Amino acid sequence: MSYTFAQMVDEVRANLSGYTLRQDRITNLANVGGISTSDLAVKIGSADNLAKGIIEIDDELMWVNSFDTTNLQLNVIPGFGRGYAGTTPAPHAQNAMVTMTPTFPRVNVKKAINDTINSLYPKLFAISSTTFTFNAAQVAYPLPDDARDVLFVSWQTVGPSREWLPVNKWRIDRMANVAAFNTTKTVNIYEKIMPGRTVQVYYSTIPNDLSNNTDDFATVTGLPETSRDVITLGAAYRLLSYLDTGRINLSSAEADINDNKLPSTAGASASKYIFALYQQRLMEESTKLQDRFPIRVHFTR
Repeated sequence: MSYTFAQMVDEVRANLSGYTLRQDRITNLANVGGISTSDLAVKIGSADNLAKGIIEIDDELMWVNSFDTTNLQLNVIPGFGRGYAGTTPAPHAQNAMVTMTPTFPRVNVKKAINDTINSLYPKLFAISSTTFTFNAAQVAYPLPDDARDVLFVSWQTVGPSREWLPVNKWRIDRMANVAAFNTTKTVNIYEKIMPGRTVQVYYSTIPNDLSNNTDDFATVTGLPETSRDVITLGAAYRLLSYLDTGRINLSSAEADINDNKLPSTAGASASKYIFALYQQRLMEESTKLQDRFPIRVHFTR
């Protein structure tokens, strides 16, 4: 089942909003033909949502400096208004969703998702493979730069059986001579293999980041499809950790009133709960992956 980066972002935001209980104020982009990367006049579909501050259209944040209730127009401040807070100015189509003061901007959700993916290795890893032709006079063979650990080595036998036999004597070198191999990783084969036969090496790699909205989770990251919820839980606890920061008041009177309704540490408490779920799912997925792709017993000489 295909599951895209955009769908993962929507799932994280839905989890953080409680699905229906907490919703950002949204409307639609009403400019005929949409807007370009430099337009500063943003027409919207509802006067109820006109406000000064940050708006989000697709993945871009903008700073609205003024608004016109008669013409349903938001005026983005020149200079830093487009591509606000490090986002990228982009064209947006008519009827694109416009979110007023988003609680969790898409750009931050995407960063939290990729931060979670980057933190998984070595508990969760992607699997890749490479092949080379065996040479009786050669011991060391280069591995791709993304190789982290060798999981299994085998070679194809001669004849119609098309059997692949395991190689039991090998060693991975993670500090190989770059000048000699054009890589820092090699696998040394210490077993008698018929010259000219194909050797296949399965190895673990660090999962890849997601970048485009259409990126398929399993295809791009290399992780099992079942680990998708691990990523969304990891992104959720990271974002919840900063929810309390925006609620801290400089006025002690305001702080006392708000604390009576909702403790100032509510976000941190929720983050700890989600983190516990994340750790549990991470352990489950790690156990399944290592059971499926165990490092085989081998000899280094």
